[in-house]
Amino acid sequence: MTGSEANSDDLLVRVSLRPPHQAPTPDGSARDDRSQDPRALRSRAAIVQAATTLFLERGYVDTSVDDIAARAAVSKRTVYNNFADKERLFTEIVLGVTATAEQFADELIAPLRQADDLPAALRELARRHLAAVTRLPVVRLRRLISAESARFPDLAREYHRRAPGRVLTALAAAFADLAAQGRLRIHDAETAAQHFAFLVVGATLDRVMFEGEAAMPSGPELDRLADGGVEAFLAAYPPDERP
Repeated sequence: MTGSEANSDDLLVRVSLRPPHQAPTPDGSARDDRSQDPRALRSRAAIVQAATTLFLERGYVDTSVDDIAARAAVSKRTVYNNFADKERLFTEIVLGVTATAEQFADELIAPLRQADDLPAALRELARRHLAAVTRLPVVRLRRLISAESARFPDLAREYHRRAPGRVLTALAAAFADLAAQGRLRIHDAETAAQHFAFLVVGATLDRVMFEGEAAMPSGPELDRLADGGVEAFLAAYPPDERP
């Protein structure tokens, strides 16, 4: 397995493995037993994996359906049996990653509300967030979506709303709750969420987006940067120490 293939595995793509023409009936049963055929499921998974790897390596325009079929070791007809065209395949891959990002955002923020040690919880959140968004597959995906935003404007907006936007929305809701509990001095939770996100990930993510793997900080350096962002955030939005 090449490095690029290993990286695309890390994207945790969650595209439905049920072929689109074999939708379930209202009672939940499959219309066609072929939808449960392990060979069909393996072929669909191989297509998604191959397409993800190639899109990240070459971009959308320079990846053909022939390339995807060859990498997946399936026929071109099999690709079209599962996905109407290359555009649909690309869209399903991006939306699959987006669903994973939504779940990550919710899980990332959830511990904040019940944290006994709020600064420690913010540092843990910041470290996880920065480590996640600077992973090479995620950076490559962001570059790819940005590069194709003119071709897929609705898809780019949806990714932004449900991935980085979801983190900001969840952060703002958590900060509003913490302010209501008297645990943080925050008057505008949405602005505070934006400040937190930029202080933690902004400069580092920008550098990695433009400079790539060569600019990727080490694990300890990422932790140091995340902790510094939290320190700056708490200086601006200190814990409320009123009795």
